[in-house]
Amino acid sequence: MASEESEISKTVQDIEVETTDLQNKELENKEKSEDTGGTSKDNNNCSQNTDVTTNESDSSIDTRQKVDFKVIFNKQKYDVTFPIDETIAKLKSHIETLTGVPSAMQKIMFKGLAKDESTLNDLKVTNGAKVMVVGSTLNDVLSVSKPSEKEIKEAAKSETSSKEPLSKLKEHKKVLDKYGKPDDALPGLKNVKEPLPPTPVAGMCNKSGGKVRLTFKLELDQVWIGTKERTEKLPMNSIKAVHSEAIVGHEGYHILGIQLGPTEASNYWIYWVPAQYVDAIKDTILGKWQLF
Repeated sequence: MASEESEISKTVQDIEVETTDLQNKELENKEKSEDTGGTSKDNNNCSQNTDVTTNESDSSIDTRQKVDFKVIFNKQKYDVTFPIDETIAKLKSHIETLTGVPSAMQKIMFKGLAKDESTLNDLKVTNGAKVMVVGSTLNDVLSVSKPSEKEIKEAAKSETSSKEPLSKLKEHKKVLDKYGKPDDALPGLKNVKEPLPPTPVAGMCNKSGGKVRLTFKLELDQVWIGTKERTEKLPMNSIKAVHSEAIVGHEGYHILGIQLGPTEASNYWIYWVPAQYVDAIKDTILGKWQLF
């Protein structure tokens, strides 16, 4: 009887040991499974992160159509690649980094004066095209000499007398009355704005009654003032300002002063300028900025 109880006790102990071994194995298998699952999950997360990074990288690539052209400033050429749907205003900001010319002081020339809101596509800029830049760096602006005391006094005198219309001032009225409107004057259109014609603007006169024509050489950044005696070739960036006012009684025409020095005393006066071209003349010579 004692022997049977001993065998039963031994059998129970063996079963408990086997049960414990099985539990330990199940626990090990569970831990391994969890480790494997965690690794798989981490791999999935890494894969997702990689996809996100790839997508972010792809979104940063500019896939817009671009055009390659040359920018010419002060006899130097710059190779530029720029989106064809960007505006001239954005191009000016880019050119500022290349040339040092502030965007506000730039004039972009491509088949005439380019407007800030126009795009390269609007202007039909193609690969290999040449775009001219006219303007002055800040150093050039700061180097402009100060007016003399005499010039300041003359300017003050001119400002005092400018309360009257230009055409009524003695110096201008004398010219208008003495020489009258030139026979070959172009038709003048009041309250109309037109771009510059492809030919020189002619049919005008100066203070001596001599005939005057204006020729705009955009490729040279020059305006040519031609008379019977001579032709003055003026760099546009040397002109400080352009003043104009309609002739009383003949509002289709203006008196126009091209300021060659730091004060209005240095104006070169031109009479019977067709009113429809005045704004285009100012924009072509000065762009949208003036020093004085």
